[in-house]
Amino acid sequence: MKKSHLFTLVTTLALAGAALAQDTIPLPAVLPKPNFIGTPSDAPAGANVEKPLGRPRPIPQVPKGTVNLALHKKVTASKAPYEGSLDLITDGVKDAKQGSAVEMYPKLQWVQIDLEAASELSYVLVWHFHEQPVVFRDVIVQVSNDPKFVEGVTTLYNNDADNSAGLGIGKDREYFETSEGRLIAANKVKARYVRLYSRGSTYTDPLNRYTEVEVYGLPSK
Repeated sequence: MKKSHLFTLVTTLALAGAALAQDTIPLPAVLPKPNFIGTPSDAPAGANVEKPLGRPRPIPQVPKGTVNLALHKKVTASKAPYEGSLDLITDGVKDAKQGSAVEMYPKLQWVQIDLEAASELSYVLVWHFHEQPVVFRDVIVQVSNDPKFVEGVTTLYNNDADNSAGLGIGKDREYFETSEGRLIAANKVKARYVRLYSRGSTYTDPLNRYTEVEVYGLPSK
């Protein structure tokens, strides 16, 4: 390749890289204060539970203009809450304190957020309950444009290794709840509804809990 052609190619790639960088921003998520540090040695674990990173999670880049589309959006559920109200899930309060989490009945339950319009999604960030390093079971996150989740369902996350939830065998790992929440890639899928399943946890009771769910994406035009 001639030097002039090589110079042109390098310059073009550099300009393309700069333009791409200007079109992205760090994920604009603000994390709550941690309620504990590290993972106690006696915390329950299992073969499918991943080890904590031991350091802050890297912050991914997202398209410029990305916001939390779920903030103050309507939430429905498989069953009325055991304690608390569903709007706690999208009220923007994610600290681990009494009354910040809605409690759902035992066994497999789901909550669903209506984003009010189909939007291009980057990430779902969920805090079930981070007062203690517990592990929630059968965490499954799906998106769709069908409110009944019959047609056009895309599964973003599934750590149900034995298909006990009946939604297919998941290959994702279980994890300890922390103040960082669980960040789940949505890979630019376009959807209006986000549904999250769980089936209890390693906490002292069999309830399901949600403190906050954030859904990051570009507002629909």
